[in-house]
Amino acid sequence: MAFPFDLRRCRLLGLVGTAFLALGGETAGALPVADLPAPASAQEATGLVAVYFGVVLLIAAWVLLGRLVRGPRPPAPRALLLVLAVWAAPLVLAPPLFSRDVYSYLAQGAMADAHMDVYTQGPAALGGPLADQVAPMWQHTGAPYGPAFLGLASALSGLTRGELPAGLIGMRLLALLGVALMAFALPRLARHSGADPAAALWLGALNPLVLLHLVAGAHNDALMLGLLGLGLVAARGRRPVLGAVLVTLAALVKAPAALGLLAVVAFQARAGRRPLPAALTTAAVSAATTVAATVTAGTGYGWIGALGTPVSPQNWALTSLLGRATGDLLDRLGSGLAPLAVPGWHLLGLVATAVAILLIWLRLRLKPVYALGLSLLVVAVFGPAIRPWYVLWGLFLIAAAAPSTSVRHRVAALAGVLALAVLPSGAPADAGQLVLAVCGGLLGVVVLWQAHQAAQAPAAVSPAPGRAA
Repeated sequence: MAFPFDLRRCRLLGLVGTAFLALGGETAGALPVADLPAPASAQEATGLVAVYFGVVLLIAAWVLLGRLVRGPRPPAPRALLLVLAVWAAPLVLAPPLFSRDVYSYLAQGAMADAHMDVYTQGPAALGGPLADQVAPMWQHTGAPYGPAFLGLASALSGLTRGELPAGLIGMRLLALLGVALMAFALPRLARHSGADPAAALWLGALNPLVLLHLVAGAHNDALMLGLLGLGLVAARGRRPVLGAVLVTLAALVKAPAALGLLAVVAFQARAGRRPLPAALTTAAVSAATTVAATVTAGTGYGWIGALGTPVSPQNWALTSLLGRATGDLLDRLGSGLAPLAVPGWHLLGLVATAVAILLIWLRLRLKPVYALGLSLLVVAVFGPAIRPWYVLWGLFLIAAAAPSTSVRHRVAALAGVLALAVLPSGAPADAGQLVLAVCGGLLGVVVLWQAHQAAQAPAAVSPAPGRAA
């Protein structure tokens, strides 16, 4: 007999999972420095177990929901949006999870509000309680974000007067706005691409990476993807100027979204417009939007040079891993070329990215949403830095336009694995923390298995009438 799971039970299981995430995050999350528990304390250990217990429950709820979406009576998109709201609710007021980037956002916003140059100075130049929350390795690093995001961060800093709790809530609300825009765009892009809107919402908005990193982590990638999706919807609806404006604003949050301008041009070409005039008009609109956003934010054009912001020395991007391995080998061989290994591999990664994107668009130019999704996934995989949430750049659009179920399954498997890849504190894991995380995950598996066994157990046979029990 199949595990009797309906939409209500999926909703409840995911809610329990995110509730444990929020509770565990109170002692094991990316907390303000003053609230951090002692290393290896009982509070931190309990929180870490609770977080991974919750992550496993959330992944299970998402997988079971996927079975319903593919079933004979799939839930409507509106019902899935309710599930998303229920799952996200416990995370809204939870502490930051899986990354300390939100503290960098707040410090950079305060710097912009104080008319400091956020592209040549790091948060250390700001000083004070906000800068103290930023991870040490980013204290002296300029902001890699565009003027659209820094303008919002600056406005938020002025609104909250630099208060940390209010700033964290404000950043999370911006992230929630981005997720809401993603959820708005996904079914519309899916219908345009001939895909199932419910399946697109399940994979693109309800997957654990969105909840763990865009909602709980309050990453500005949510705003980038929301504006990008909204721009593509506008361009698909024969409003290419508005589409170009929105896509450019997405790129002025984080630069990879600029690839969306290719899709804006492709939509116009499919509508019968000649490609060259379409490209020139799109470029002009994008340039005007960039100038307007930069003047409004008052940050200047330092963001162009800041695109080369250095990455973490221990980043586990493919090109960084290959670079470090090559450097170690050259060092053992006594070669003086060892310091060039990592930059060399990063350069090769950029070349491979450019070639792959060219091939993708030559082959899939008639499927611009899918081509853009694959292109952004290539940027994430072959770039000099990668984090689990970077995969969402491409996954979001692949969810809306994947040509087959097998593609969705592969991308979903990737999302499920990456959901387990980062500690809730955002810090590198030691052996003891890995053991605790595994214990929390195994506890979740055991609880799910026991629930499954209870559901499978045959009903007790009632005694026949007239016979003693």
